[in-house]
Amino acid sequence: MSDTTGGSPASDTPAQRSKAELHADIEKTRGELRATLDAIEFRLNLPKQARHAAHRVKSRVKRFASQNPVGFSVVVAAGVAAVVGAGVLGFRYAGKK
Repeated sequence: MSDTTGGSPASDTPAQRSKAELHADIEKTRGELRATLDAIEFRLNLPKQARHAAHRVKSRVKRFASQNPVGFSVVVAAGVAAVVGAGVLGFRYAGKK
């Protein structure tokens, strides 16, 4: 059988679509392109990635501190002790040379 529209029945030619449908498709494609370009820009922008990672870590630390203040205090105290201990050991070994 032949199709009277001139195209195959499965094809969706522009002549068969309304201007509103075409405009909607164009806007959708623009949005997808915008999202793709944003993703590429983010991956290539190392300072932006570093700021984003720092923000995530900061948010996690704040959430942990608010949910578990005692645990947070223990972690901070252990960190301070490690830094002070490393400083003392470094000072001792530097003085022996």
